[in-house]
This record gives sequence, C-alpha cells and structure tokens, in this order.
Amino acid sequence: LPSPVSAFAKKPKTQVAEEGATVVFETETEKPDAKVRWQCNTKDLVSDDKYVIKADGNKHSLTIQAVTKEDGTAYAVIAGGSKVKFDLKVKEKEVMEEVKLELKEKVKEEVKEKKETPAAADTTPAAPQPALSCLTFPVPFPESQAPDMKTDLTGLFTEKPQSGEVTVGENINFVAKVNAASLLKKPTIKWFKGKWMDLASKSGKNLQLKELYDRNSKVYTFEMQIIAAKPSFAGAYRCEVSSRDKFDSCNFDLTVHGGCPHTQSMDGSEEAGELDFSALLKKSASKSQVKNEPDEDVWEILQKAPASEYEKIAFQYGITDLRGMLKRLKKMKKEEKKSEVFLKKLDPAYQVEKGHKMKLCIDVANEDVDVKWLKNGQEIQSTGRYIFESVGNKRYLTINHCSLSDDATYTCVVGDEKCTTELFVKEPPVTITSHLEDQMVMKGERVELECEVSEEGATVKWEKDGVELTRDESFKYRFKKDGRKHVLIINEATKEDCGHYTVKTNGGESMSELMVSEKELEVYQNIADLTVKAKDEAVFKCEVSDETVKGIWYKNGVEVKADARTNITHIGRIHKLTIDDVKPEDQGDYTFVPEGYAFNLSAKLNFLEVKIDYVPRQDPPKIHLDCMGHTADSTIMVVAGNKLRLDVPITGDPAPTVVWTKGEKVKLLVFLPEPNLVIKDGDVMTEGDGRLHVESTKGHCIFTIEGADKQDEGLYSVIVRNPAGEDKADINVKVVDAPDPPSAPRILSVGEDSCVVQWDPPKSDGGNPIIGYVLERKKKKSYRWMRLNFDPYTDTTYEAKRMIEGVEYEMRVYAVNAIGMSCHSAASQPFIPVAPTSEPIGLCVDDISDTTISLKWRTPEHLGSSELDGYGVEYCKEGSDEWVPAFEGLTERTSVIIRDLPTGEKMQFRVRAYNMAGPSAPTSLAQAVTIREIMQKPKIWIPRNLRQTLIKKVEETINLVIPFQGKPRPVITWSKDGEYLNPKQVSVRNSDTDTILFIRKSERKDSGKYEVKLQIENVEDTASISIQIVDLPGSPEKLKIMDVWGFNVALEWKPPKDNGNCEITGYMVQKADKKTMEWYTVYELYRRTNCVVADLIMGNEYIFRIYAVNMVGLSLEPCFSADSAYIQKTGFEYKPPTYKEHDFSEAPKFTHPLVSRSVIAGYNATLSCSVRGIPKPKVTWYKNKMDISNEAKYRMFSKQGVLTLEIRKPCSFDGGVYMCKAVNASGEDVVECKLEIRRKYP
Repeated sequence: LPSPVSAFAKKPKTQVAEEGATVVFETETEKPDAKVRWQCNTKDLVSDDKYVIKADGNKHSLTIQAVTKEDGTAYAVIAGGSKVKFDLKVKEKEVMEEVKLELKEKVKEEVKEKKETPAAADTTPAAPQPALSCLTFPVPFPESQAPDMKTDLTGLFTEKPQSGEVTVGENINFVAKVNAASLLKKPTIKWFKGKWMDLASKSGKNLQLKELYDRNSKVYTFEMQIIAAKPSFAGAYRCEVSSRDKFDSCNFDLTVHGGCPHTQSMDGSEEAGELDFSALLKKSASKSQVKNEPDEDVWEILQKAPASEYEKIAFQYGITDLRGMLKRLKKMKKEEKKSEVFLKKLDPAYQVEKGHKMKLCIDVANEDVDVKWLKNGQEIQSTGRYIFESVGNKRYLTINHCSLSDDATYTCVVGDEKCTTELFVKEPPVTITSHLEDQMVMKGERVELECEVSEEGATVKWEKDGVELTRDESFKYRFKKDGRKHVLIINEATKEDCGHYTVKTNGGESMSELMVSEKELEVYQNIADLTVKAKDEAVFKCEVSDETVKGIWYKNGVEVKADARTNITHIGRIHKLTIDDVKPEDQGDYTFVPEGYAFNLSAKLNFLEVKIDYVPRQDPPKIHLDCMGHTADSTIMVVAGNKLRLDVPITGDPAPTVVWTKGEKVKLLVFLPEPNLVIKDGDVMTEGDGRLHVESTKGHCIFTIEGADKQDEGLYSVIVRNPAGEDKADINVKVVDAPDPPSAPRILSVGEDSCVVQWDPPKSDGGNPIIGYVLERKKKKSYRWMRLNFDPYTDTTYEAKRMIEGVEYEMRVYAVNAIGMSCHSAASQPFIPVAPTSEPIGLCVDDISDTTISLKWRTPEHLGSSELDGYGVEYCKEGSDEWVPAFEGLTERTSVIIRDLPTGEKMQFRVRAYNMAGPSAPTSLAQAVTIREIMQKPKIWIPRNLRQTLIKKVEETINLVIPFQGKPRPVITWSKDGEYLNPKQVSVRNSDTDTILFIRKSERKDSGKYEVKLQIENVEDTASISIQIVDLPGSPEKLKIMDVWGFNVALEWKPPKDNGNCEITGYMVQKADKKTMEWYTVYELYRRTNCVVADLIMGNEYIFRIYAVNMVGLSLEPCFSADSAYIQKTGFEYKPPTYKEHDFSEAPKFTHPLVSRSVIAGYNATLSCSVRGIPKPKVTWYKNKMDISNEAKYRMFSKQGVLTLEIRKPCSFDGGVYMCKAVNASGEDVVECKLEIRRKYP
C-alpha cells in the first residue's frame, strides 16, 4: 500500500495571545480544491461571530475573535488524510505587558554593561535570568536565523516531539512515533541540534537515544532523553525520519530555565533557540567581524580541497558527521569532460538480429582525421563483410550478414582517444514450419512423430502431457535429427503412450495427440446359418484379417471339442468347423470367439427332419420344410452380396415338377424331372447364363442366387406337381445390408477443447435397425482420421473433447447396424475449438453529459487462441431487464460514446466481448448512472520537472505541455511577469486536456516567470513556471600579476560582468612561455578570483590568461595578463618553518551507541556500534558483565572504527545486557544495550 502523503504545504503553528485579542491561524494545502476542516477539541468548527473560516485557493485561515481563557486549548486542521494539531495559549493582559516591559529593561541594562566593561563581558558568564527563561511567546527570527524547515512530504509521524521546558539539572524526554504498517523497510531516525549537529555522536551520560517497536500496532517509538540539562542545551532541535524514498521532519525547541543558553563563538544562530538573546550581547567588534566575513559555501571549499584536508575543514566549519559529509561529496555530480576529438560517440551497446546488417556511426571534430576500428582489441581489415565509410565528419562501420562471431566489443580509435561499444547479435527464434499430426495406432506398432523447423541443427524439446521426454535406458523414446526435420520415435506403443505430445523451440511449439488402441480384427467372411438334414455334412466357415489369431468354437455356450465327427481347422485366415453325419442333437447356436478380442461370430444350425413314408406308386408330391418353427411359411435372411441357397426336400412318385415363383404371379423358373431347364419370363435359359442356379439330387431341389442384392428380396413360392397332385410352400427372403452413410455432420457449438456435433440418420438402414454411430475427426491439414468412439453411439448429437484450441478440425460419421458399418459421411465444415473470452475488465464512466455518456474498459484477461471480433455495449433503465444495444454490430475499440440518452434517467450499462465462440460473460457498472453533466472545477497539473526552475540554453527549443482538467472547456490565459505574451516570439496551442507553450529559438529575454490561468465562469486556477535561459559567460576582467617570488606567480582578476544568466562555476587558468607561446592549463575549474601558479621554470618569461566557466561552458574570449612574469635565476636558501609537534592522542569515544534489539531464536543476530580514539583502542565485549571474547559462539569484527558482534543462532539463554568497552592510553568508554530473544514459533 502506498504511504500517506501530507496534504499541507504550510502548517499552522502554536500561538500565544492576550485575552481579548484576535488570533489568525493560516495554512496552505498542496491542492487548491482540497476540503479543509477546522476542529477545536476534536469538534468541527463552523463560521459564526466567534470563528471566521476563510478559503482562497490553496490558502485557508481560521480567525478567533475576542480570545478568552476558554479558547486556550488544542486545535487541529484536517485536509484529506492529513491532520495537523496546534495550540492556542492565552495570557492575561496585565502579565503580558509586565513581561514585555521587563524584557526591554533587561536588554537595555545588558547592552549598557557590555559597553562599560567589554573585557569582563568576554570572561564572565551572564547571570541567570529567570524572567527571560519563563517567556513563552514567540520572538520573530531574522530570515537568516530561521530554524531549518523541511516540507512535510509524506507525513510519516503519527506523533511528533513537542517543544518543552526544563530546569537546569533536571531530565526531559522527547518522543516521536512512526507507523510502519505501510513501510517496506524499517524507518531511520536522526536527531539534530541546530542545522548540522547530529546528536547520535553526542550520546553519552547527558543524552540517551532509545527505540521501541510494538508488533501489534506496528508503531516505532523513538525517544531522546536529556539528562541533567544545562543552559547550553537550550535551542532549536530537529527530528528527521526516512524510509527509502519517504521522508518527514519536525522542529521543536528546548527552553532551559535557571541559566542563559550558552552559544558558541562561531555562529550565534546556528544552535540558538528562539529565546537565545546571547547573540545580541556579543561585542560590537565581533559583530562587525562577522558582518565583514564573506559568505562561503563549505561544499565548494571541500570540492576544491584535497582529501587530506577534509578533517581540518570539517573541524573549522563545525561539521561533526564526517561519514555523512563524505557520502554527500561522493553523490555531488561532476561535469563530464568533453572530448576534443569526438563530437558524437558510440552508444554503450547495440543489438542486431542474426543475418541482418549493422551500421556503427561516430562524428569527429576534424573531417580529415583517420580512424581505426577494433574488434576485441584487434584491428578490423576492410572485407566484403566489413565496410568503412567516411562522409564529412561522420565515420561509418558497416557489418553485413551479422553472425554470432560478430558479437564482440568494437572500438573506434582517433589518435589517443577512443570510444567503445558492445554489439549483441540476437539469434532469430526457431519456428516450426511443419507441425505434428495426430496419430492413432494399434498396440505394439512403431510410432514416428515428425516436425520440421526453420533452421538446421536447432535444438528442440519434446514433452508428453507437459513432462519433458529424455532418452532412457529402455530406449523407449528415440530422437532423430535429419536437417531441419526432427522425429520422435516410440518403439512398440502401449496404452500408456496415449496423450498429447509437444515439440517446443524458442520461437513456438506444436502439439499432437497419440491414441493407441487394441488391434482391430476385421471379418472378411462371417459364418452363416445352416439348414441340413440327417447324415449330411455341416460346415461353418469364417475368414478374419489376421492369420495369427486363434479362436475357440462354442455350441450353446459350451466349448466344442474335436472328435470323430467334429473337425476344427485353421488354415491362414480361414477357420472351419466341420460336423460329419449330422444328428438332431447337433442343432443349436454355434459361436466363434477370436482370442484377445471382445467380439464373436454366431450362426445357427437347423436340423431338417425328413420323414419318409411308404406310398404307392402314385404318390402325391410333398414339400418337406422343417425350419422357422416347423411351419411351411418361413423367412430366410441373407446378407447382400452373399449367396442365397434354398434347399427344399421334396417327395413324390412320379418325380414332381417344381415351379419357383416370386411374388404372386411372377414365374421365376421351373424345375423338370428331365434335363434341367431354367424358364424365366417364358424364355428357356441354361443354368449358367445368370445368377440363378438349380441343383437337383434325389429328393432335393436346391435354388441358388449368386450375389444376392436388394431386388432379390421378396416372397418366393415353390410348387411341386405330379399326376397324383401338387404341394406349395412360401419362403420369405429378406436381403439385409450395411446402412447408407449419414448426412454430413453439423457443428452446433465449440468450446475451448471441445465441440458439439449433430447429424441426420441415414436414408436407409440396410434392412436392419441402426444400433449406433462411429465418429472420426482429423486436423484440417492432416490426412489421418482418428476414431473418437469404439462402441456405437446411439444418439445423433455428440460432444467431442480433447481437442487443441486454435487448431482447425473436420468431423465425419459412420452408421452401424447388425450387418456392419456404412461408408463415412461427407466431412463437416472446418471448425476451430475456441472458448469465449473472459469478461472485459475495468468498466467505468469516463465522461458524462446531459444526453451522452463515455465508457471505457480494458481487454479481457483471457482471449484464447481466437481473434477478438469486438465488443457489444448494451444499456437498460434501472429496474428493467430489457437490454438495448447501444449501436449496431460490434466495436473494436475499448471506449465508446453513447448518445441520445434520456436526461436525468438512471441507466445501467454492460459490455460483452465477442469472438468465434460467441459472447463472453457481461461486465456491468457497479451501480446505475444518472445521465446528467457533472461540473468539474478547473485544475492545472504541473509536471514534476516543471515544479522547479526550467533551465535552457540560448537557441534551444522550449516546448511545455501543461495538462489540466475542467468542464466545460476553460478559458486559458498565459502571461509572463504579469504581461501578456508576444505572439511573434511565443506560440500557445490549447486543447481540451492540455495547453502547450512553444518557443522555437529561446533568447535571454525569454527568462522569467510564466503564469497560466484557467477560468470557468467565476472559478479559476493558476500556476506559474520559472524559465531560465542561460548562455556562455563573458570574459573575466583586469587580470593582474600581483607578485612573483621563487618559482611562483600570484594572479588576481575580477569576475566577468556577464555571467550568462547563471552562476559562474569556476575559472580556467592557463600559462604560456613567451618563447614557444604554447598554452598549458594550470587550473581547470578554479573557484576563487586569485591564485598562485607554482612550479614555473627558472629563466623563462610567462604570460597568463583566464577563461570564465559556467554550466554552459567556457567564455568565448579569455582575459590576458597585461604584464609578463620573469622567473629569476638567482638562487636562494629555503628555511623550512618549525612546527610544534601536535598531540593527536584522543580518549576512546563511541560515536554511535549500541541499539537494543529483539531477534528471533535460531537466526544469526548482530550488534553494531562505532568508536574513535587515538591510538586505536582495545575493544572488549561483555555479556551480563562477563567477558565473551574467547567464546566460539560469538564473532567480533572491527572495520574503520565500526565494531560488530555476531551471535550465531541465538537461543533464549543468549538474551541479556551486552556491553562494549574500548580502552587506550588516554582513557576508556563503555556502551551497552539489551538483547531480547523471541521464540521462533510463538
């Protein structure tokens, strides 16, 4: 969660007032339109005769009329999530006047005493002034002495330290609290006295800094305790807290009664409090001395000084935090030295794709200069791949057909200077050009999944159901590479190999499905029903596709065993069961079951019982049919294409004539006892001329039709006649066949990995009922069809699953009856499995008027593999469920304006995303919206980079884009320093959301404060932007040679009259020997206006020149010295001065104390502090006053004065008081802290 940001730019302060006076509290907010509430004792205040509340833009005030004693209480101001507390203190009028008179008299007396006895004033401390110490009303500060304030940016404090009063010798505590619930890092706190003095280094017997943390409320409590206060402790204090990029600070004062605050001689205002009048009592001589001292920037001095003098300068200017000083110096930006050879250097790095062309370019200052190009330090020779070009001051290196060997460091060398860059060659992604195809194989077969990629030798990864495949010991998976082809080989596929196989490259992937099924056994010839008579032979015969398949014969469910009459044979694909000398007990259902397959072939053996009775010579004919329930009427079923054989036993004497007819009157053929004739439609034909055949034996007439078809179906009648009479029997023949193919399937709907398909039943069921359907699918670009179901599916609507989203498929259907399977249907229209997208997100109202509304939303999180067709927007009135489309069709944009809406009506809106699969779930507004325009106050949003002065060089382009808000469109006015802009110099362009200030070529006169004002009716908002146009400075003036001694020359000059509208950052000092007139730089960026040029050569005469330097660059012309300096050859004896050796010894002093900690058991803990002392002190660590230096559990480190104690995996027994003691010859110092060990799992 983001940490709260303070809404106040200026906060009200505690005030002291007389009874009956009028008090005004003022505050400023960051935003002009912020709502401000004033409170008294947590109760909101409203404007009346007593309280007057005013607001002017971002300025707010609370005026309290006729202050009374009851008004002296706590007040607060609230804006947004920020709250600032302050107090009003009310004094009686008489007391205030007496205090003021007493103060004036006391000041006059002290000034008079100072004038009379100046020497005594320097040595004798001022007597305590209790009257002065008890004053609590604020004394105004001069601007230069105002306490250091920082803007409250984040409001990290939940409780700030308050100003306090203490009597000499007593203790006082200052408490600050920080809520760390929204902080990612522990906050860091610093306590300061005055501006610079960091109190962390002053911790000791008079100052203690403590820190506590409440885990329940997540609040840090920081405490500063002042022990035995002294008069010198009085003054202004500051508390700063920071956490990463968040910062907050608070100022407070300490007043010490019973003595006058002691001030240091270096600056009376540096650490003085509000009531510190000691600065007024200094000697007039010291005042004048302070006034005459020039203001010096200590950071400029440190920048120019060598590192060896840092400590001396810090001591001179009162800087105690040396480590902080060094960090600040390190962070200060240094201007990069400009190259004299290169106008434009190479970028740090370039990137190019493999096989593409790369062009490196530089700009040189001299057009005639030669350059060298190096690759990894080796010079590049011009070849067909490396081409050097020189066009004006530009130099090019072109690399054609970049390969991986060109990934290197390239350097351009011009003379002694060079610039370097890195070239990274990026390999193009390997794509899959030929995708994997779905396969369906039989168990035990070899499987090869093949794909083709865009590059030879590319590395691919194979996965099965998301798990990477590797070459194992069983060699089940083999990987083969052949150029761009990659093959995955599976030996002897099993059921476990079913699944989705994926091949992946760095540029794509392809997926296919492998289905392994048991071997399907095809039946080439089925066994047929037999009707035989006694002592005949019955032969059941079938033919299957696999020669190796064995089978078992069953009769009425009991396995048939071979014996004398029963013979079982298996020759190739043909299986036979032969029964000799058929008997009545052989009648029954015979079944052949192939081993390993879940189906069987069945047929029926019908026994024909022939009864022969003795008849006389004239025996009437008789047809003996004993099948289908032993009735004369019988139905025989035959499969289309098979042979129809009707074996009719007949008797009669003399031999009867047999007539076969189909239907009622159609005579098919006649069988005579004479040589066989076939009579059909009155014509005599031989038996071999057609499909009809007759076989005659004694007592039998066999009627055969070869290759029966549908037209042979019907009622057949057989009539036998002889002189003794006639007999007739009807035989119903039904020809059955596989059904016709169904109609082409239709795709009703698609899902993410499925589809719903529907088809119509076949026109003909082949004479047998349809028992189900078999479906197949294939990828559009594949040629292999995969079966989806092995058992017939009875319905005509099927949901196919386990498809790959985004791949195009086709479907087809087979119809199945008891005879077999039909031909496949026509393929369906190609379709792509795809799921509807998820609902759009982030639907909100962007704008609204009396008749229109502007909506916007973001694309759905899940789009799937199908392209998004667009969005549909609907609306309805609140309380109604009748949704009306906002427009016809779909829109591809994620924002829409709906017009012609009823004004004042509450409307609800929703949006749905559409793709090939249809609409997504709708997303609606959280609540209904009233169609009415909302007035929006004007507000200017100043970009962050324009909140401080914008600095531009002369002739640079200025393009300021200032966004704003406001409805209706506000009137925009620009001005500069209170005057309207000149349209010839400045261009202004306005839009509905921003205003642009454009200056094509800036000039010095364009510097100033620009103000932009927005106005809507009587409401307005203003903002200002400061622009500073800078230029090169003028040349310095009056360069003089002040003195010449030894090998040294003293120079002095005056700053230039024109500083280029910015600060002079330094001067460049150069010297030249009059003999050679070659100029050499002595100082490159010198800050002062006087210098000493040393190390000159004896006997030479020198002249000097000075350039002024600012942020733009060097002045165009230098300032030359009027005279020359001659270095005399006469020798001299140098007597070095004698210095008293300084005693650098110093007693140990802990600059940073140990901090009490609470750690978790089992995790290493460290305690750190810092110490200084000369000579280096000996450090000893104690736990509960016991020396732990030689214990293995602890490790002690010391680096640059920072002492660290590491406790390895502490337990509950390691808690206690830890002490660090530092001892050297000059003294000793001790610091201690408390360590608490918490259990790992509470």
